[in-house]
Amino acid sequence: MATLVLSTAGSIIGGPVGGAIGAFIGQQIDGRLFAPKARHGPRLGDLAVQTSSYGSQIPRIFGTMRVAGTVIWSTDLKEQKEKKGGGKGQPKTVNYSYSASFAVALSGRRVSEVRRIWADGKLLRGAAGDFKSELGAFRLHRGSEDQAADPLIAAAEGAGGTPAYRGIAYAVFEDLQLADFGNRIPSLSFELVAEEEASLLAIAEALSGGEVTADASVPLIGYAASGDSVRSAIEALGDVLPLRVADDGTLLRLSGGGAAVLLPAGGDAFGPDGAGGRVEVERGAASAVAAEVSVAFYDPARDFQTGLQRASTGEAGLRAERRVLPAAVSADVAKASAEQRLAEGWAARRQIKAHHGWALAGLRPGGDVRVPGHPGRWRLTRWSLEKMVVTLGLAGAPAAAPGMAAAAPGRPVGQADLVHGPTTVLLLDLPLAENDQIALRPRLLAAAAGEEAGWRSAALAVSFDGGTSWQAAGGTASAATMGTLVAPAAARGSALIDLDTQLTIELLQDGMWLESRNDQALAGGANMAVLGEELLQFGEAEQIGPRLFRLSRLLRGRRGTEWAAGHGAGERFVLIEPESLAALEVPAAAIGAEARLLATGLGDGEAGVEASAVVTGEALRPPSPVHLRAERAAGGDLLLSWVRRSRGGWSWPNGVDTPLAEERESYRVTIAGDFGVRTAEVSEAAFTYPATLQAADGASGLVGVEVVQLGTHAASRAASTTLDLGGN
Repeated sequence: MATLVLSTAGSIIGGPVGGAIGAFIGQQIDGRLFAPKARHGPRLGDLAVQTSSYGSQIPRIFGTMRVAGTVIWSTDLKEQKEKKGGGKGQPKTVNYSYSASFAVALSGRRVSEVRRIWADGKLLRGAAGDFKSELGAFRLHRGSEDQAADPLIAAAEGAGGTPAYRGIAYAVFEDLQLADFGNRIPSLSFELVAEEEASLLAIAEALSGGEVTADASVPLIGYAASGDSVRSAIEALGDVLPLRVADDGTLLRLSGGGAAVLLPAGGDAFGPDGAGGRVEVERGAASAVAAEVSVAFYDPARDFQTGLQRASTGEAGLRAERRVLPAAVSADVAKASAEQRLAEGWAARRQIKAHHGWALAGLRPGGDVRVPGHPGRWRLTRWSLEKMVVTLGLAGAPAAAPGMAAAAPGRPVGQADLVHGPTTVLLLDLPLAENDQIALRPRLLAAAAGEEAGWRSAALAVSFDGGTSWQAAGGTASAATMGTLVAPAAARGSALIDLDTQLTIELLQDGMWLESRNDQALAGGANMAVLGEELLQFGEAEQIGPRLFRLSRLLRGRRGTEWAAGHGAGERFVLIEPESLAALEVPAAAIGAEARLLATGLGDGEAGVEASAVVTGEALRPPSPVHLRAERAAGGDLLLSWVRRSRGGWSWPNGVDTPLAEERESYRVTIAGDFGVRTAEVSEAAFTYPATLQAADGASGLVGVEVVQLGTHAASRAASTTLDLGGN
């Protein structure tokens, strides 16, 4: 007795009887191509875990898939040491960072490109080809049969002992910085593209060596063939997708079905040509059929993570069936497949065993037939020939395949793919001390951000000798809110709220924002910003366009910066937030010299981005005296007085004198006119210019008066006025 189930292969030799003989040949081919079902093919989740064990399978990628790959080569971790600190009164710290170079095998057949890459589930490389972490170089070897060995591997292993891995697509990472991944090589997964779509014909022919073909068009996005048998690799698709496996006389063919063959009318006797036959009908119990079918699959809309679609009859108490499709398809295709399998299960409750003469020996399992007297389509699932009687096993088939279902993949929650872009960096010398303590050494602040929303950070290096030597200065802080002034703004006093001036600021990127704060918050220091060299605060912030804000209700000249209160268009604007400013150590000898800052981020290239500023030591400089007054005494003496301000006393406590914040109180008074210059140093906020000394100096007419506070580390800017000494 010859029996074929599901598939046959072999040529029809000498008519129906020869076809039966061919069936035995077909079984031999079937055994070679399609191994016993106990062997395993690809399973959902196989591609999610990166391996490095010797002998691991490398899947063959069709279409577009997300794969973890296998580490096939790596170096030891490379350690880099960076020393910081060690200045006056400060301990020296040593920071260590690590990098590694390695190669990951991705596919056992040629690919065209790698798109996104994830590391420990976080996006490492975006769709635009930009990397989110520091990397020396990235190379993709596409898996051609003539590809050369990778130069990095060859340099490390020697040209004579380095395989080219021909026929295997693999990626090489050179000096990937590991700080973002716990100083270890992360678990990587790759969005790998072999071709634009995963053709079922290409999959069948490539896996079977041309022994299996396909004429069905299945909307696959990607497929990774693996496992230990060709049969299981192909059946993994046919188990879920509406596919038939049939023998066309030469090849095994995967198809989506075709025209149904009409069987001859039944009867108890067979004619001389083998026609005729009889039919036995059975109907299975509804409890044996699934009332719900779910399909798990790789969902491209969810970054190729596992998706699940269901189809249900709404019946309660019946069993549910779960099928796994280890391929990338859309949610619509998965939903339609679930509905198709559900319909097939209910239709297959009807079973027919048809006995016919040898004239029907040419039929092959996998095709559809029609049975007179039994409406609907029937699928031929089993064929046997015994004593010249052909017995056909038939199962009911759905009248028509369901249309493409509309399905939602759900809302994926993942890391936004934002381009890092170049760095914009500013070097600031401001009268701001750390934690509002009295500064003891000069300090510069670095503010950095990017025009792209994906900007994260940059490494900093600083030079105080014109770029002859550079020293590492750590990294940037979080992105600062910065921009430029659109239109000029006039100077205003610092004693009252400036209700007249409106500043129009264009921010660097769309993700930056400014908001209004009330007067109580302003009194606590909120909304402090630097515009040019002036520190100011703003109470009202109104968005007037993309990236454009109008700032009003201003407090001008904060921290003694009223000297810089006039502004031209294009001047820098930075919102002062401690978490977005990186402090840089400055040697005392650098005051008066130019400091240069170099920022090197992911989008800055090897040259980096540079900023510079003259070190004026603003945090060490006392604010200029205020309320400079002059009056004549009865004898003609000139009495000068002023009010001291302190770089350690900006809170204005009631009933308490402002702290001096310097080692001693000292002022330099300068009086200049046609007669020359008179200079004096005093230790209190007053100076008397005696009439006798005025006469001796020949001081008369208009004279300029300047008063400077002499601080411990630097002198303040001058408070000045002009006096008319008359003819005296």
